[in-house]
Amino acid sequence: MGETDVEQVTLALLDAANDKDFEVQAQVRKSMLTLGNEQPDRVLAMCQDYLLKHPKLVVSHRVVILQTIELIVSSRIDAISYPRIKSIISLASDEMTRSKEVVPDWQQAASNILVAVGNKHINDTMEEILSKFQPGILPHFFVVQTLANLSDSNVYGMVPFLNAILGTMLPMLSLTKQDNMKWVFSSALCHFSDSISEYLANLDKAPDPTVRQDTFSSEICAAFDILFNNWLQSRESKLRLTVAEAVGSMCHLMASDKLEEHIPKLIPAILSLYKKTNEHYIISKSLCHVLDASVNMGSRVLETQLDSLLFALHQQVSTSVDYSNPPTVKNHNEVLRCFSLLAKAFPDRLVMFVLQRLENSNERSRLGSLAVLRHLINSSTSMMESKKLLILASIRQPMADHSNKVKKRVVQVISAMAHHGYLELDGGELLVRFLVQHCALPDTYQKAAADPEEVTNESLRTMCDSTLHLLTTTVGRLADVLWPKLLYYMSPPQYSNATTPLCKSLIVLGNKKKDNKEASFNIDFSQEVNLPSPQALMVKLLVNAAFPFNSRGHGAPSLSLLQILSVNIHRNLEAVWDQEIPPLLTVLEESTAESFDKISWDESLLKFLSKTLVAVDDDKWLCHFATEATTYLSTYNNALEEKSFLYQCIGVTLQHSFNKDFVKKQLQEILLTARHNDALERQGVALAIGLCANSHLEGTLAKLDEFGKSDAFKKSPSIFNLLKDRNDVELEKVKSTLILCYGQVAVHAPPEKILNRIDQDILGCISKHFNTKVLGIKVETKDLTMKLSLIQSVGLVAKAISACVKKQGYVFSRKQELIALIQDFIKAEPADGLRTSVRHLVMRTCAHLIPLDPALSENETFDLLKVCVSSVFSLPPETHTPEKMTKDEEVLDPKQRKALYKDTLSSLHELLSSVLGKEPTPDALQSVFKHVECGLTSTLDHERERAISATAHLLNHYLDNMTVKNMMSFHNLGALLGRLSPRCSDPQLVVRATAIDCVYLLLYIQLRYEGFALDYKDGAVEGLLPLKSQLENPDHSVLYKTCFELTKVMSKRLPQQQMTTLVFMLFEGLVDSQTNCCRASSVILNTLLKNRGGGLQEMVPEMLEMLHVRLQSITEEQVRVAVGQTVLIMASQHLQTVLNTLANQPLPYDSWTSEMWMALGADPIVAHQIIEIVMEKLAVMAPYVDKKESMIRGGTTKVATNKPLAMTCGLKELLLNGQSQEPALSKFSQLFSCLLVRLASSVGVSAPKDNATKRSAAIHVAGVAADALRILLARAQLDEVLKRLDEEKAWDAIKEQNAHITGVTLLARAMAKHAGPRLPAIVECLCPSLNNIYECQRITVTAFFSELLNHHVATELMFIDVLMNNMMERIADPCCTVRMLAVRGLGNIAVGSPEKVNKYAKELLAAMSSGMEEKDDPGKLIILEAMSGLSKVLLYLDKKNVHLLVVYIFMKIKPFLESDNDDIRCASIHLMGKLSKFGSGEPIFKDQIHNVLVSLLLHLVDPNAHVVKACKYAMRVCAPMVGSEQITAMFQNHLHEDKSLHYGEFINDLTKYLIQDFPGMLNFYHISVLQFFKSNWSEVRAGAAMFIGFLLGNLPEEHYAHLNMGTITQGLVMLLQDPDPVVRVKAAEAMGRFH
Repeated sequence: MGETDVEQVTLALLDAANDKDFEVQAQVRKSMLTLGNEQPDRVLAMCQDYLLKHPKLVVSHRVVILQTIELIVSSRIDAISYPRIKSIISLASDEMTRSKEVVPDWQQAASNILVAVGNKHINDTMEEILSKFQPGILPHFFVVQTLANLSDSNVYGMVPFLNAILGTMLPMLSLTKQDNMKWVFSSALCHFSDSISEYLANLDKAPDPTVRQDTFSSEICAAFDILFNNWLQSRESKLRLTVAEAVGSMCHLMASDKLEEHIPKLIPAILSLYKKTNEHYIISKSLCHVLDASVNMGSRVLETQLDSLLFALHQQVSTSVDYSNPPTVKNHNEVLRCFSLLAKAFPDRLVMFVLQRLENSNERSRLGSLAVLRHLINSSTSMMESKKLLILASIRQPMADHSNKVKKRVVQVISAMAHHGYLELDGGELLVRFLVQHCALPDTYQKAAADPEEVTNESLRTMCDSTLHLLTTTVGRLADVLWPKLLYYMSPPQYSNATTPLCKSLIVLGNKKKDNKEASFNIDFSQEVNLPSPQALMVKLLVNAAFPFNSRGHGAPSLSLLQILSVNIHRNLEAVWDQEIPPLLTVLEESTAESFDKISWDESLLKFLSKTLVAVDDDKWLCHFATEATTYLSTYNNALEEKSFLYQCIGVTLQHSFNKDFVKKQLQEILLTARHNDALERQGVALAIGLCANSHLEGTLAKLDEFGKSDAFKKSPSIFNLLKDRNDVELEKVKSTLILCYGQVAVHAPPEKILNRIDQDILGCISKHFNTKVLGIKVETKDLTMKLSLIQSVGLVAKAISACVKKQGYVFSRKQELIALIQDFIKAEPADGLRTSVRHLVMRTCAHLIPLDPALSENETFDLLKVCVSSVFSLPPETHTPEKMTKDEEVLDPKQRKALYKDTLSSLHELLSSVLGKEPTPDALQSVFKHVECGLTSTLDHERERAISATAHLLNHYLDNMTVKNMMSFHNLGALLGRLSPRCSDPQLVVRATAIDCVYLLLYIQLRYEGFALDYKDGAVEGLLPLKSQLENPDHSVLYKTCFELTKVMSKRLPQQQMTTLVFMLFEGLVDSQTNCCRASSVILNTLLKNRGGGLQEMVPEMLEMLHVRLQSITEEQVRVAVGQTVLIMASQHLQTVLNTLANQPLPYDSWTSEMWMALGADPIVAHQIIEIVMEKLAVMAPYVDKKESMIRGGTTKVATNKPLAMTCGLKELLLNGQSQEPALSKFSQLFSCLLVRLASSVGVSAPKDNATKRSAAIHVAGVAADALRILLARAQLDEVLKRLDEEKAWDAIKEQNAHITGVTLLARAMAKHAGPRLPAIVECLCPSLNNIYECQRITVTAFFSELLNHHVATELMFIDVLMNNMMERIADPCCTVRMLAVRGLGNIAVGSPEKVNKYAKELLAAMSSGMEEKDDPGKLIILEAMSGLSKVLLYLDKKNVHLLVVYIFMKIKPFLESDNDDIRCASIHLMGKLSKFGSGEPIFKDQIHNVLVSLLLHLVDPNAHVVKACKYAMRVCAPMVGSEQITAMFQNHLHEDKSLHYGEFINDLTKYLIQDFPGMLNFYHISVLQFFKSNWSEVRAGAAMFIGFLLGNLPEEHYAHLNMGTITQGLVMLLQDPDPVVRVKAAEAMGRFH
């Protein structure tokens, strides 16, 4: 390669070095570097010359070239000639100092060159730099900067020069006036000092090990004086910082006496900088250097600066650290390092300072002090050993700080102290208490503060949890500090939120001690005076376990801790608890807060307590436990649920006690200390007393009677009776508690003892306390609490009596009296909302009372049900919040309201079941159901939900409790089914599902009455249950199917005599308040009549007339469809009339007319006749007429004729009926052909105008025909055809003019693949249409036939000759679209019937050749089809049929390779590949391949993906003809259509083989490539540049003569100016190979 070419390329690259595109710039630099690495001297010389010849080059351009020089020098320093090095140094020096002004980018680039050269040629570099660093003259800024950078990059080379440099520099410092020069000198001195320090630290590696610190001391000291005395006071912040940094680094090199002399002034000066700038890191780093140097030399004057140092450093350490801002983090660490250095020299003063600062209440100050303290504890262990007690005492003040930030830092300090033995010392327990206190922090309820450093209670609590766990598990020596002392914190309520972490720590400690058999595991509670007693611990942990998800999930840890403590609680408990506690823990593991069964859990815990007390078997211990539990009650005043559970625990404990006096004393204590105003507490007290009565009935009743007569019930005297109201209120609350107590006593007392005491001792006392006229006292109470207590107690008494009367008879004489009383309570409840539990309690109590003797009268029962059902059903929805009736009334929260609603509905169900009785009858069911029935048809969703729920409960109860004494009929079955079955389509899912349950239950009740056994399972009825899952989908079709299945079961099991009742009930259902239920009624009615209508013949005329009217008035589509099916009976007798009438209806048909047409398809005979008539009409009637658009514009529009369009619409509706399948199939071929031709005539055709409105009907003419055809295919069960057409969206295409041919092709393809046997008849029916006058019909049929030839079915079923003959005829059709489709069809034979190709070889080649020469082909579609078809045909043609035409075809193809049309380009390349098999062994064909090889290679990066695939294919199949085994293997290995290709690597390897195998063609190749430099596609131009680049890069020197390098160079230079940056990148890359 000539030097001029390389120079020309390098020059072009230099010109392009400042390209506006960053990637081009990068590639230019890379190419220049590549050239420079190969020929460093030549490229560096050109760069130099370029800069010299272009002195006015823009700075950015110069910078790129200088940066390139630096890169070349850095990578090839050893290969560059010495003279060039000298000239590079000179150039860089000149560039760096040419402008006296500072131009950073330019001069920095030049400076970098000098640094790069200086790494190898330090002496020459220094000679040049020092020539511009003369004594007495201020040097250029970047001269000094370069010296500084050199001292960094080449320490061992530069340090020997530094003494001289410092000597020259010193006088300059006093001459310097400008801040930037002061900055650069300061920076240089900093670098010099660091380099010298590094040199001295590594003398073993240094070239001159004799260098010592004092070599530089005097110069450094002199420079220090100037920097410190003059420059450090500069107003420029950046300069001050650099000077400070330099001063710090210089301290290490100063003589000790000199440094000692400066310390009193130096430290205050550095400290003062903190106030002058925000960039504190540099100052702290400098200060750290000064302190390090001072401490190392043992400075004596440093102590005089200690106070100011500590003050300033403390201010710094107290500054908040932004961890997203690294400099603040670095500054914090440097400051801590300063404290560590001072701690070495002045440990006592430093610790005292820090501890004194802890006393400062300022938050920031405390945070800083704590940070230092933690750092010192961790880093200066030995020094801090003697100060542990002092630190322990001092940490107390910050522990009392209210700031969570301070507390967080205190926790960190405590953690450090724990690891270094502080907690074992006296006072260490305070630190433990601090941790526990903060493990118990409540959640933060206020909104998040704006302060990003804010520490929430949650985060502080989590940190304390983790710290406590860490100390427990990792600091072994703390075990005896924490065990058992942590138990102290289990008792006080303020630590309740810390229970979980405390338990976990105690479990770990206890297990460890137990496993190691340590004596300290056994706790001596008499010695550990601060610990709660074993009984108190058990009380606390048991109550915790009752509420396992409270206090951060303390249930499981509390139980686990109990198990660990078993022997410490009582010696008898270990075996029992090891057996009982693990199953309880398993229950908790398997539960969540949402799924937890609280009632069952409480029972389990009370059983656990009972077993524990039995195991203890020590009445003294038991009494102590009860006393502790009673004492603990007051600690739960703010947690009433926990308190209620504790009352139950006391009751169970007293149950097990044998000490009657103690029991009475405890009962008295409970009644006196209880807070009777709280409802939960009243319940708890009552439960405790009830449980106690199980073992102590006499004593409990006596104590209650005694308490009722005590002073607690005497009003306190007060002046003017001012406190009267309050006392009355309190008194009534106490009475309420007593009333509840009597109820619980009745329930829990032994059954054999209680009946005799009901009237006198229980109800007598309740009446005495309630004070109502009914129970003998003339004063009524209005207190709600009293009412609720009375209702509950009466219910509990009734429950107790019910349990007893199973064994002994009892007549409850006060039953009606009590029911009437509490019934009045429910009447008095406001209807606008559910505020209290009165309804719930009254109904539950009534349910318990009703079964007792004497029985209620029918009227009494009716009134009770009416009041209760009405009161509950009329309540507003659960989500409704009622308004307050009084100011004091409490509003229920959503959770409470939900629970109250649930309880109220449940108690209503209980009441209804109770009224229905234990042996229900159909009449009893009807009498109860009539109260619920009205709710089923309510317009309100919640009322229907309540009614259906109540009905299901009733029927369940009925089925479970019914007895069949005789074979009898369930006479109200029809009425009940008629009312309930439509509800299976209710809008509410819960109503739908429950309705199915109701029908299921009714049918089983009927089966029982028919004599079937209780355990009999009927297959049909059982089939109802799976329907419930379908009801979850509210889709109408799903609901329809469910109704249908439901009715089938009903009709199968319904007695005939019940039919009339059911039908007329369903007629009512057609006007239900819910439209879904109207639909259900109509569906059930229709299905029922279809299955069982034979027995209702006399009703048919009346029903038909009614349904005919309904069809026109019912708006619900599903109802209309169901009802419309019956109209077929009327229409079948007058077919022609009905048909003509329907055809004359306005288009588009309304829903009524459409239903009529659809109904006609239900009878196969009628449907067959209609299909014949429609096909005949469509064959003879004109499909459309051409009408002028307007008189002015001219032009015509195709408008459909009415009659054929109407017939097509009707046929479509008829085919929608599934019953039309048989007649449609019998005429399938004719009907398919008819509809396809009709579709062809409908595409692009407008709908006719309506005679009345004169507007076009809103109907898609082609859409109607397409829909009819689609339905026909469905009727023929061609599901695979339909599936394929739907997947490919063929129906959308087939009815639109611009996509119709595609749609027809997809249809033919689907038919050929999935409906082959039907095609011969269809082809026969379609052939006449090819000669039709309607061009649209010829196009459609030709497209259909064309695609059929694509499939072998044409040969298999022997209609290929018919198709081929028709295609040959269509080649000459006047319509170019038909001709194009005919050529496509002829090509398709190669795919469908390849064995027939040679039979038609002559005709096929003639047709394809003429197609490629087609002139009347505006979109080149015929040419494209001809090439594509020929590609397919060539696969199967014999060589003898093509041999003479190969070159002729090749020549015809070649012009299309560069066509702008992607498809033609793709087809021509593909065809070329197909021709290859006919040219093998032919030299002329090989030449043709080489002629187009370059084109194919470059089109591998064609912008069109299909063209790329075609190129890969063509090159792969043509590979054997190229004449090179290596290239052949390469093409066949790498060029696969489905694999990606790394084009650069591929071309690189290919050019190597081209050079190797075809050196004589290199000239032809490169000329061919150069032609593509002007290609229309940027990708191809870029590919051409790559091709040339790799060709040059791989070309041996002896072959350069084959190439025209001048042309190549010019071409690449031109591409380097291409508008596309990708092309410019590739051109630059190619230029990089000019070496």
